[in-house]
Amino acid sequence: MSIDCIEIMIADDHSLMREGLKQLLELENGINVVAQAEDGRKALREALRWEPDVVLLDINMPKMNGIEVLRRFRDLGFESKVLMLTIHDDKEYLLETMNMGADGYILKDTDANTLIKAIRTVNEGGTYVQPSIKPLLLDNRKAVEEEESEELLKIKLLTSREYEVLTLIAEGLNNRNIAERLYISEKTVKNHVSSIFKKLEVNDRIQAAIFAFKTNIKKL
Repeated sequence: MSIDCIEIMIADDHSLMREGLKQLLELENGINVVAQAEDGRKALREALRWEPDVVLLDINMPKMNGIEVLRRFRDLGFESKVLMLTIHDDKEYLLETMNMGADGYILKDTDANTLIKAIRTVNEGGTYVQPSIKPLLLDNRKAVEEEESEELLKIKLLTSREYEVLTLIAEGLNNRNIAERLYISEKTVKNHVSSIFKKLEVNDRIQAAIFAFKTNIKKL
């Protein structure tokens, strides 16, 4: 890691977003973009290779979503600071990523000054959450406990096969990969996924993965 210059890696599946951020950040003295990644697996490889000071990490990425990448970083003892840069201003995403060890969370529509401030703050060991979404962190303990109880009840609604599929969704596998792993058809997987979404009351795979991480499903 560099002492005089903050080394950045940008992980986002949109090339225009990556290039735009690179140009923006390198206008700032003391910041250098050393690596980019367009999917989660490459983000993991490049981060371990370059060991940047700060990783700008999107949530919605192919092959491995940003939440799974963040979890792998922490499991591996990855020392780089991780700043989530995403379109999601949802409490669920914010709380889960911060609980998993993200150092900051800002939205993609933020201004350049806020982004630079966030990068410098987390690089110096602080935590940065965009002011407009900070109120989402102000949860009381009783509400959290009630939410956890409701989530466990939802897990119990899953069949054993749906439970297996959910664990694989949490690992970042797509329907085809899940079908191959479980020796079932892709259509059957799709039906299981739809049922899981309905029972857990989630809208997409990212939310299902978050649900799995929050409830530590493999430990139940």
